[in-house]
Amino acid sequence: MRILVVGAGGVGAAAAGIAQRRTFFSHMVLADVSADRATQVVERLGEPDRFSAAAVDAGDEAALVALMREARADAVLNATDPRFNEQIFAAAHMARITYLDMAMTLSHRHPTAPFEQPGVKLGDVQFAAAEAWERDGLLALVGIGVEPGLSDVFARYAADHLFSEIDEIGVRDGADLVVEGYAFAPTFSIWSTIEECLNPPLIWERERGWYTTQPFSEPERFRFPEGIGEVECVNVEHEEVVLIPRWVDCRRVTFKYGLGQEFIDVLQTLHKLGLDATAPVRVRDIDVAPRDVVAAALPNPAMLGDRMTGRTCAGTYVTGTGRDGAPRATYLYHLADNATTMREYGSQAVVWQTALNPVIALELLATGAWKGTGVLGPEAFDAVPFLDLLAAYGAPHGVEERAPG
Repeated sequence: MRILVVGAGGVGAAAAGIAQRRTFFSHMVLADVSADRATQVVERLGEPDRFSAAAVDAGDEAALVALMREARADAVLNATDPRFNEQIFAAAHMARITYLDMAMTLSHRHPTAPFEQPGVKLGDVQFAAAEAWERDGLLALVGIGVEPGLSDVFARYAADHLFSEIDEIGVRDGADLVVEGYAFAPTFSIWSTIEECLNPPLIWERERGWYTTQPFSEPERFRFPEGIGEVECVNVEHEEVVLIPRWVDCRRVTFKYGLGQEFIDVLQTLHKLGLDATAPVRVRDIDVAPRDVVAAALPNPAMLGDRMTGRTCAGTYVTGTGRDGAPRATYLYHLADNATTMREYGSQAVVWQTALNPVIALELLATGAWKGTGVLGPEAFDAVPFLDLLAAYGAPHGVEERAPG
């Protein structure tokens, strides 16, 4: 397999470092709008026969197609902000190669009832092209980061092996990470964080379908394992709510994120001031998007690892009826410790945990353990090979049984 990674920032660089220890691919090209950034990653890897760098504008579909063909790529991993998904997704189809991303095409609010009804949902643009991808015998594996991604694999595993009937699949994300020296320092792309946290959250119910609520709604105290403890989690928009109901039989799907009140207050202030907007505004003689200014003013999340301590936990909480007919509540989770990921990979925990999963998926596709055509989420595949390989990478998942009800 020959792989093109578009985006050589924190997640793209981490994916390359994780893949470097595996033998399933022959060559990986890291491409970025900044040629210097891509080159620096390749130089750190120190294997010029297996890794090379290229410059590309992720918003230029024709340039992407040309690079995919020049690189003789079998697969492209989209490691950019989701605002570039449509171009990379379309270019992969044009170049006739496998496509993977970790976040799906962006949503757009319902014009009159944004906190009641979805407008354009996450991934709608991609699913609209599913028939064309299937007809051409091509695969777009969407949402294969950690959340979405591993959380969806957990949902598939629970449905196939742990439960006879599922009431709710609730993805729950929390951490005890601390960043020293900053009053406010998101550990992931602020562009993506603003997008998912300030958009109307999605909920899916079998009888009702998809509907939306106010941002940060339905707060709950959720206990995270291995000493992280209780964290207040709230509804935010996320792809699992779009993906899971398509392949997993259940009654309800939710996604809640442990943000903390201070973090929520900052995001709400950005929104009140209009600093979350993506439409450019005129500043003297320059047109600039307010959200890009916020991103530029904050520290680069990929460079925070030396200042971070603690762990991040991503998981899927499933309730319903077990295989034995008794009520069951199970939390399947994956935990990443920043000290470990920095020591072993030089990547901070959040970006490393995100990057790990598409690399595993690429290996499963390369070996033929996963096969498919069309636009598919992680739930469309057998979870067991993925979880087995996760353990083989030295990062096994955990399972915690809880009292039902």
